[in-house]
Amino acid sequence: MNQMTEYKKDYKMGKGILISILFLFLTMDSSCSDSGKNGQKIKMTIDNGTRLILKESDLQMGSHHMKHREIFGKYVNGYNLKILEAIDIVQATAPDGGGYFASIKADPPEAPVGYPLRLFNEVLFKPQRSTSYCSGSTYAAFIEGLNLLYQDKKVKLDYPQYEALCMQEPDGGRREDTVKFWGKWNDDGYGNHFALVQYSHMGKRIHPLNARPGDFMNISWINGGGHSVIFLGWYQDKRDRKKVLYWSSQTRTDGFGDELVSLDKIREVMVVRLSNPDNLFTFNVETKVNRTVKGDKLIW
Repeated sequence: MNQMTEYKKDYKMGKGILISILFLFLTMDSSCSDSGKNGQKIKMTIDNGTRLILKESDLQMGSHHMKHREIFGKYVNGYNLKILEAIDIVQATAPDGGGYFASIKADPPEAPVGYPLRLFNEVLFKPQRSTSYCSGSTYAAFIEGLNLLYQDKKVKLDYPQYEALCMQEPDGGRREDTVKFWGKWNDDGYGNHFALVQYSHMGKRIHPLNARPGDFMNISWINGGGHSVIFLGWYQDKRDRKKVLYWSSQTRTDGFGDELVSLDKIREVMVVRLSNPDNLFTFNVETKVNRTVKGDKLIW
């Protein structure tokens, strides 16, 4: 009889704990910025650890199109979907590319992106040209992705974070490389890593094998120089030549557009995935970064 009584007591206690856990789960704060349809949370994109090789049909739209979310969205979930959608928003401002131009001594000044860029309706950049260049295009997609992630929320940045994200100085002058968020993104080398992983802690480094559409990628060319792009996928053509497809602003596409490049031109890459967008509101604007970080060799 005593054993039965103890059993009932244990059962009631266990049932009570289970109900409490269930209640806690159901009432967890769902006000997170990364909410999707029907209140379902959007999270960091995950992968299965294998290389994503695109199909020939994924390349049929050519260089200039606004179907990145439609074509490449089937390969990803989470935040990367918003980045793909953001690419289409940026591309729509210049459907034919809009022109590529980069010269820090130009007059009027070069434009990282050729349209007024805003975050939460606050101006980050007012261009004096309609052209763009690589890091400006990827930064614009990053910003537009944040606008999409938080579009249903009443959010506002504190001034230090807002000012760090600006692409111009308060007087309208050029923000130099290494200075605050944009200056780190636009810096030589692996700017996406400087800005997203080290400076703001909004991103996570990803091995190239695991790269997925919507990841940010910096390319270091064998012949020198670099390129800031958004990864769309690996591709192997009918002659078994291995390539990478990405979206950015470059000469061949005359501004915004998709470009397919052979891997034998690439020395190494750095892949970064948006992982913690809420850190946008709290990052320390005085954070220092290590500009000597090494990239990854591409091994197929």
